[in-house]
Amino acid sequence: MAAPQVITPAQRWHPQLLRLATLVVLGLAWETASRFNSTLNLAMPSLLMIAKALFAILFDGKFYQHLGITLWQVVASMVVGGLAGVGLGLWGGLKRRFGQAIEPYVYYLAPTPKIIILPVLILMFGVGSGSKIAMGALSCFFPILLSTLAGVWQINPVLIRVGRSFHLSNRQMLTLVYLPAVMRPVITGVRLGLGMAITGVLLSQIRLSNAGLGFLAISAFQTFQVADMYAILILVFALAALANAGVASVERRLGG
Repeated sequence: MAAPQVITPAQRWHPQLLRLATLVVLGLAWETASRFNSTLNLAMPSLLMIAKALFAILFDGKFYQHLGITLWQVVASMVVGGLAGVGLGLWGGLKRRFGQAIEPYVYYLAPTPKIIILPVLILMFGVGSGSKIAMGALSCFFPILLSTLAGVWQINPVLIRVGRSFHLSNRQMLTLVYLPAVMRPVITGVRLGLGMAITGVLLSQIRLSNAGLGFLAISAFQTFQVADMYAILILVFALAALANAGVASVERRLGG
């Protein structure tokens, strides 16, 4: 029997050091381009300017009002789009003929840029939060639906036969067999859908809004406050990374 491989501390830290070195190199390249290239100076302000803008935004109370609006719209989008995606995915998985009938349409519509539907959503839900939530929900709906549908179709038939042999009702089959079996694919769909929901909400805020992080970013761009724009983008990236890490933590707990 082969001896178990021992991972040394140096091997464990190697990926972290490589990531850190990559960030340092990119930062130096950015700062060099900003300081010594007048053409790029406007589009690439120095890291010090971006850091100052970042701290100024964090200590501005108005920022948290815009943050709260964006978070509310993203959460509402995930609830609406997630419930619709999981529900239709379960139904299409359990009713295989129905699932096979809608599958081609889903695959055709999923890659379609959702921003082209924004004018229709504005006509239906107005220029307020309704159209932003609808855009986010529509964006996250398809990856969650596809993941749920694939998860149901990949359930081990033995599990279904065991459930039927115990004469479980349809509700019991759903709660005791199907939902536990598709939980991991659903979480994967949620991770994909979360990024899509954030993108959909921010794009709709950029196009037509007077509040939210997307509105702050486009306002900074239009007034040539480029450092502020980059600071807002960094905050959006950090928030998206934190949200994704939270979903990943739930996924690991389920896997454990």
